[in-house]
Amino acid sequence: MKIRLADGSVREFKDGMNALQIAKELNQKLGKAAVAAKIDGTVTELTQAVPDGAALEILTFLDEDGKKAVWHTASHVLAQAVKRLYPEAKLAIGPATDSGFYYDFDTERPFTNEDLAKIEKEMKKIVAENIPLTKYTLPRAQAIEKMKAAGEPYKVELIEDLPEDAVISFYEQGTFTDLCAGPHAVSTGRVKVPKLLRTAGAYWRGNENNKMLHRIYGVAFPTQQELDAYLQQLKEAEERDHNKLGRELHYFTTNPLVGQGLPLLMPKGAKTIQLLQRFVEDEEERRGYVITKTPFMAKSDLYKISGHWDHYQDGMFILGDEEKDEEVLALRPMTCPFQYMIYNAEHHSYKDLPIRYAETSTLFRNEASGEMHGLIRVRQFTLAEGHIICTPGQLEEEFLGVLDLIQYNMKILGIENDVTYRFSKWDPNDKGKYIGDAEEWERVQGAMRTILDHTGLKYYEADGEAAFYGPKLDIQFKNVFGKEDTLFTVQIDFALAERFSMTYVDSDGQKKAPYIIHRSSIGCYERTLAMLIEKYAGALPMWMMSEEVRLMNITDEAAEYCHAFARRLRDAGIRASVDDRQEKIGYKIREARNERIPYMLVAGEKEIADGTFAVRRRGEGEIGSMAAEELLGLIVQQDRGKVIF
Repeated sequence: MKIRLADGSVREFKDGMNALQIAKELNQKLGKAAVAAKIDGTVTELTQAVPDGAALEILTFLDEDGKKAVWHTASHVLAQAVKRLYPEAKLAIGPATDSGFYYDFDTERPFTNEDLAKIEKEMKKIVAENIPLTKYTLPRAQAIEKMKAAGEPYKVELIEDLPEDAVISFYEQGTFTDLCAGPHAVSTGRVKVPKLLRTAGAYWRGNENNKMLHRIYGVAFPTQQELDAYLQQLKEAEERDHNKLGRELHYFTTNPLVGQGLPLLMPKGAKTIQLLQRFVEDEEERRGYVITKTPFMAKSDLYKISGHWDHYQDGMFILGDEEKDEEVLALRPMTCPFQYMIYNAEHHSYKDLPIRYAETSTLFRNEASGEMHGLIRVRQFTLAEGHIICTPGQLEEEFLGVLDLIQYNMKILGIENDVTYRFSKWDPNDKGKYIGDAEEWERVQGAMRTILDHTGLKYYEADGEAAFYGPKLDIQFKNVFGKEDTLFTVQIDFALAERFSMTYVDSDGQKKAPYIIHRSSIGCYERTLAMLIEKYAGALPMWMMSEEVRLMNITDEAAEYCHAFARRLRDAGIRASVDDRQEKIGYKIREARNERIPYMLVAGEKEIADGTFAVRRRGEGEIGSMAAEELLGLIVQQDRGKVIF
């Protein structure tokens, strides 16, 4: 048979060979490193027979799909180890993630650190046993009976949610069997060096109304050296974690009396977001946006027209009860329907378009408790939201204008090289999730792909990630632990204008429905703040720090000298304070350094006599003595220029 390899070459092999046999024939070293295969674009096991004419790629741990196959196998090794040590434990789910794997268990008590040590030791035994993984399938009814007999209620529930005619796959490794779609490595030995990291609580299926399960997180690498490097990287990530650092630096706090997913921004965090908001609103106005201010809630009637009631209700906070004949309101999850009402308050012609509405919106989304994390995933947040209403002929130019605004903002924040671009499309196999028919979706997605190709952006495509009313460009970032979230988004909406009877009179005198571009120009402010804290390890660019300069006196006589210069700085728009406490200067400097203050200015008798300050700059330490006038000009220039250091 003839097989096309990853380098484009075509090679002949014996009929019926599987991917592992081909890998070994190509190169014995490759055969040892192989963990999975990609046949005609589908990731599968190495034991899968390769059909004649297929395209074959041998995957190793260096490949993302190969890495996930290893980590998925490691989750099964974890489950097998837990069942050996704690036979009464019930199995839930155990996927690979972008940064390792986890498995959820139903046990009488949470796992302790001592438990993790025992489980990890047992995992290493299972890896050393090099047990082959064998896949087999059963009809749905037989699969249910098998899991009932095994006493695994969570697996039974998962199978019962599948269609009647579904064929269910299992993976067997020795005496352990797990329900799983795969793919996996050929044996437990390919897991090499596993490491369990931590435990956490997790509601079954992420629903807080379900039972709390006990989750174990882990990772695995081919060598101890690679694992050690990862653990060092993880330690550094934990030091940068905004959920830890943001609290230590007093950017935000939380309180159980307020509620989960409802962070309280402290003065530092609130000031940084205010500065970001002023910058964004000024830039939007410069680019032709007009500002709106709309309610935080609306009647359910509005959301029924927009489609949110049918497609997004689970993510909304509902007030009132229709069954009790009460008026039903909902806190807004987005601003678009409100701005459409503003558009419809006046008549428009093609000469009025485009209209660019912008609003700094407070929004509410009923996130599952298991999804919430610090400032990244919250239930109330602030969005730099905007909607552009335009003609079809203006669509590309306006889309490119939005992209230019976002890229400018990213450059100012210093994050332009930290993001990826995702073209989020609909899932044609889940049509009930979306408004519109297949023809409309393909037409608009084709138009968006053309626009993206014209930009020259490097992007990837993702099915099922579109909004229910149209495709979108999502600009993605990863937090310090590798978890990916959306920071900015640009959406093309082909459906809601007609739903809201939005029209304009075209040059031919006919009323037509406009296109709408939904966009965020800096995204969710809370999420952006979290990302900035992690990127800069709390040392945010000077212009967005709540305190840019701290002055410190060595002698009592120098206190007023410091206060006088602080007033001059504040008059020039610089956020400055004076630490005139009766403390040693070394203590004051250490405290300011720990708070990541950009400029520390020290004055004593000599500085008063010379009209200077001893200057310390964040990240550099002492930079020498500078005249007050020169220093004032430098600091103002760096603040206005939004210099990053």
